[in-house]
Amino acid sequence: MNILIPVLTLTGLGLAFGVGLAIAAKKFCVVTDPRIEKIFKKLPGANCGACGMPGCMGFAEGLIRGKCSVQQCVVAKEEARREIAAILGVEEKEKVKATAVLHCNGGKARVKDRFDYRGPQECIAANLVMGGGLKECVYGCIGYGTCSPICPFGAITMSQEALPVVDMEKCKACNKCVLACPKKLFTLVPVKQNVFVACSSHDSGKDTKAACPVGCIACGLCEKACQFDAIHVIDNLAIIDYNKCTSCAECVKVCPMKTIQVRKGRAG
Repeated sequence: MNILIPVLTLTGLGLAFGVGLAIAAKKFCVVTDPRIEKIFKKLPGANCGACGMPGCMGFAEGLIRGKCSVQQCVVAKEEARREIAAILGVEEKEKVKATAVLHCNGGKARVKDRFDYRGPQECIAANLVMGGGLKECVYGCIGYGTCSPICPFGAITMSQEALPVVDMEKCKACNKCVLACPKKLFTLVPVKQNVFVACSSHDSGKDTKAACPVGCIACGLCEKACQFDAIHVIDNLAIIDYNKCTSCAECVKVCPMKTIQVRKGRAG
């Protein structure tokens, strides 16, 4: 009899806790939107994080909650984007294919070092030394290739001149190199545009030429040559308006420093 009472008591408590847990589970359960799984299956599964979300599942959940847009997935094919848009019940706008472009051509053979740097061989760290790093041109590429391993698609390699080279076929315009470069030398440019300015210096023409033999000297000849008002010298640097540019390359022909170039390996 002495044993029966505690057994019954424990049994009763167990039943009470069980019922309580069942009620709590039903009341506080998280209902998963079935569209999340459907969207996830349409995604490439790269989990590259280029969209800004924690993997493909995080991106699928973000789409449902309105935290991101279909266009943010730079890896998914156009057909997959349309199918995902259909699941969401939204209109999918055609994505303009873009690629990363480096606005610098002053490699190690062209631009000398200001001092003997012996710190970490990493662009962000080197950029903190002596107000912009070791190069004579404080606007130019430091050359340690921090951007290369950051690219989740293997689209950036370093040349013999210690300049990043972008493979347009591999580049997904994920923007990671743009954010990683301490000099802000990368921009995303529509693939159909094949003319670009390979310089980022805002120094005077005289100072730029002294530091780099291929830098923009702000001469303004490109402005005069362009029939479409698509290029202007702003703060000592030629800037292309890609909404107006037709890639006629007239500015390339007249540039005395060969700073304005036609991009090689153009992809359609």
